[in-house]
Amino acid sequence: MIWHIVHILTYFGDSMLLIPTAVIVAIAIKLKSSDPRAVWYWIAAFCTAGAVVSLSKIAFMGFGIGNARFNFTGFSGHSAMSATLWPVLLWLLSGGLSSFWRGVACAVGYFIPLIVGASRLLLHYHSTSEVVTGLTLGFILSTVFLFSQRGRLPQPFAFWQVCLTLLLPVLLLGHGRIATTQQFLQRLSVQLAGIDHAWTREELLKLRHEVAVIQKQLF
Repeated sequence: MIWHIVHILTYFGDSMLLIPTAVIVAIAIKLKSSDPRAVWYWIAAFCTAGAVVSLSKIAFMGFGIGNARFNFTGFSGHSAMSATLWPVLLWLLSGGLSSFWRGVACAVGYFIPLIVGASRLLLHYHSTSEVVTGLTLGFILSTVFLFSQRGRLPQPFAFWQVCLTLLLPVLLLGHGRIATTQQFLQRLSVQLAGIDHAWTREELLKLRHEVAVIQKQLF
């Protein structure tokens, strides 16, 4: 039961849920924001998160660029993408609320990614360094976006508009289908690097161990 809940929580950072939701957020920002540039700021923030995560994974899986000491093989995509999206979505939906409840909504938006990051650690999908850097990346991007909108509140949502905005995310949560982004990046990394198989965490840690043994023998 506990592990089922953990898997549900980690899905709040899955690309299968976040990418369609990010598109919905872009549409809602376009309709509800008084700043015509806001939608482009949002697209830039979300795409930057995806690009940085993808490039870090390609760098490791294709070219072995990682850090064995910190057990780092790339930013946690679940952590980074959720930290980019959820604070903005909750800010957007809380535009018609009082300042207190807007604060509560934004706090929830920042809390959800922390739960996602913790779930990645509990499921042993990522190391602490990967989750922390992923969350840091995402929180920086979402905070920069929200800072760009300071003094501007999105227009209030009618109840039916809230339901319509959350309809697809709720359906995706119920379906639970997982994105194949990792597998795609793995195949792409192999092709770009011209190697037989992608680098793995085990190989990185093994290499560190071998280097430590050699250094011990020499000194």
